[in-house]
Amino acid sequence: MISTLVCAIWALPLTAAAPETSPRPLSRPIADATAAATKVLAVARMRPHLRPVSEQTITAAARPENLAFLSPDISARPWPRPPSIEKQAMAKRKLLRKGAVCGDLEIQGENVGYVPGRIKACGIKDAVRVNTVAGVRLNPPALMNCKTATALREWTEKGLKPAFRQRGPVVEMKVAAHYACRTRNNKRGGRISEHGKGNAIDLSAFTMKDGEVITVLKGWGQGTTLRPLRKAYSRACGTFGTTLGPGSDGYHRDHFHFDTASYRSGPYCR
Repeated sequence: MISTLVCAIWALPLTAAAPETSPRPLSRPIADATAAATKVLAVARMRPHLRPVSEQTITAAARPENLAFLSPDISARPWPRPPSIEKQAMAKRKLLRKGAVCGDLEIQGENVGYVPGRIKACGIKDAVRVNTVAGVRLNPPALMNCKTATALREWTEKGLKPAFRQRGPVVEMKVAAHYACRTRNNKRGGRISEHGKGNAIDLSAFTMKDGEVITVLKGWGQGTTLRPLRKAYSRACGTFGTTLGPGSDGYHRDHFHFDTASYRSGPYCR
């Protein structure tokens, strides 16, 4: 125990000295540490084999001014980051804030505003064009409302990235469809699609950092890619109101359809 305490005192930094002219009295932690250092020094003199360094080093480390970093009055954070790191972090955050939409730094793009529809029930009141979500690019950028953008960001963080952790990281999502004023599945006389309201996005492929591209069409049928695709797809249920993909019907065999429509019975996932 004594040896451990001696080593601890020896490891104290010699450059964290407080100004000698400071009128502030020593705080209790400094006084306690000084007393402990004095006691350890006395023991170390009696037992030379316990001294890892010279007496001069121990004595210097035990000086009150070199223990000033222990005082909460002087520094609330004992190991502050260098100013250069703080400056870089602030600059990066400022850049992110400039491109943030929907009040979320993890959703980058541009505010578009009102988008009128060419037929009744289409259009977006407060549209955004999203470029990236949670650091993953959308190719091409997608037009949607903030409710859908927020759901996409949440799924990317909690569903997509964890599912492809061993193969990824995922750097890009291929957007097959986003806002489009049309009926469901383009059927004449049908109800307006959620795409026509800015509530939906279709994703057909995912690109990894090493350049590997995993498509829904081919990846769903292969053993090594089927598992992460299924895992990512299943985690979209609940985050989105509707999830449709391979096996749900013939229209979605090559992409994932996600939308934020609300149903009384709960999420519709197939």
